[in-house]
Amino acid sequence: MQTQVVVIGAGHAGCEAALACARMGLSTVLLTLNLESIALMPCNPSIGGTGKGHLVREVDALGGEMGLAADDALIQGRMLNTGKGPAVRSLRAQEDKRAYHLRMMRALFAQERLEIIQAEADEILTRNGRVVGVRTDFGDVIECRAAVVCTGVYLKSRIIIGSDIWDQGPQGLLPATHLSASLQSLGLTLRRFKTGTPARVDARSIDFDKMEFQPGDDPVTPFSFLTAEPPVNKTGCYLTWTNEHTHDIIRQNLHRAPMYSGLIHSTGARYCPSIEDKVTRFADKDRHQLFVEPEGLNYPEWYIQGMSTGMPRDVQISMYRTIRGLERAVLVRLAYAIEYDCIDPTALTPALQVRDIEGLFTAGQINGTSGYEEAAAQGILAGINAGQYLKEQAPFLLKRDEAYLGVMADDLTTKGTDEPYRMMTSRAEYRLFLRQDNADLRLTERAWKIGLATDERMRLAERKQRETDELVRRIGEAHMDARLRRPEEHLTVPEEWGEYLPSSVEEAELTVKFEGYLEKEKARIRQARVMEDRALPRDIEYAAIDGLRLEARQKLDRQKPLSLGQAGRIPGVSPADIAVLTVWLYRKERENA
Repeated sequence: MQTQVVVIGAGHAGCEAALACARMGLSTVLLTLNLESIALMPCNPSIGGTGKGHLVREVDALGGEMGLAADDALIQGRMLNTGKGPAVRSLRAQEDKRAYHLRMMRALFAQERLEIIQAEADEILTRNGRVVGVRTDFGDVIECRAAVVCTGVYLKSRIIIGSDIWDQGPQGLLPATHLSASLQSLGLTLRRFKTGTPARVDARSIDFDKMEFQPGDDPVTPFSFLTAEPPVNKTGCYLTWTNEHTHDIIRQNLHRAPMYSGLIHSTGARYCPSIEDKVTRFADKDRHQLFVEPEGLNYPEWYIQGMSTGMPRDVQISMYRTIRGLERAVLVRLAYAIEYDCIDPTALTPALQVRDIEGLFTAGQINGTSGYEEAAAQGILAGINAGQYLKEQAPFLLKRDEAYLGVMADDLTTKGTDEPYRMMTSRAEYRLFLRQDNADLRLTERAWKIGLATDERMRLAERKQRETDELVRRIGEAHMDARLRRPEEHLTVPEEWGEYLPSSVEEAELTVKFEGYLEKEKARIRQARVMEDRALPRDIEYAAIDGLRLEARQKLDRQKPLSLGQAGRIPGVSPADIAVLTVWLYRKERENA
């Protein structure tokens, strides 16, 4: 069997990677361990959240599918951080997990040039440092020139509940048992990371009247720039808390928690701790907030966000039943911890290509990240760059001042990560410029030029930019700008001005309201671009540059940064090293002039 690109894994990264490759005109094969695991939400069935909502909007602006699927499967939507500035506002939606899975399945099976096969990838085949094929567990070889590895948490995955351990993937699915050895043989360094998920509770055993109701927004803001009609809320969520009784049970059984008993040595996510970690680390708090959320409209299971644990079954039942509204809780599925193999992402270029193997790309949790949104964003970037590689075009790169996706790709490939990486607004130094509302204006034209974003997307983005510019001009001419800069004031378009897209009105208001701050941020971007635009040749012999410290020489030679700016962000490379490198580069440029 022959194809141009093989995508390994059909989680959120794999779906976006496969769709991107096929939509760019490449024959694509998508391998999945199980068709039922396509776009699976094994943890919270939600999309978006602080920082994550920005990524979903960027995936959508680039021509991806996650935003559209999330709008179609939405059962409740909320805009987070509405009391704060526009830079940190983020969409979050509770999804019907089965509906989302089926919606993404339809997109995949309807896509031309894309073939989906249920099989395990055992080995990535290379010749002379280039990808030439993928071998499956059936012994078949799929010949290809590029492969995108999106294995999620399945690489040698283990489920841990108390002292019990199973070689499994999420929700009882099979693990991927052979590909880790293949990746190691290709020179990649593997680590073990861990994540976890709470128990699912039978809805009939929950006393919702004892909890605080959490309604959705009205109207709901959609994720996709193509969604014309806002999605409709179909259900609500609830809020409750742990208490001292809960904490006492946890403290009395800490020795039975796998993280504390020594069964788990892998690294977990600092920003998504288990309930036992919360109780231990924040001993001064007498309660912790829990969100009770549905898994879907026709699902009897509800998700208890904030109650992730690896405790034994009897402890889980006891501590859940101490919580207000869960006194009669029936645990349909136990909470569990899961550990898995992932790679050191500093082995990648910012295009998410393995530096020493042409045609091999990785995306998602294999790169040390956590979250559906982070995975989807990496997936579309890796898929695009697999396409650019096969078309012999320049890599599609996003800088830190262009997208949250650019921030994440740079963080991973330049700085690396010692724990599951999560996207947060605080990671983006230019977050006022990288708002979720303007993702289409920042990215759609670039995606359209490489053949991914459709003409429809491009026309809509052009109309929004045209209307925004027109509104900003009219606001100035009408001397409305001073009033609009007040926090409590919002733009109401005079009837005689005509009809404008709501998104154009929002964009114009924010442009005027934050004009001064945006200009300052643009000045900072221009200043930083001086370093980002100073390209470094790929063939530099850093060991031969006098004045560089030994650590800097080793790390620069290993990671081969693309610019002075990227070189300066590598841990262990000091400002003094960058000064030496700048002088060296200046001399070389003069010699070649």
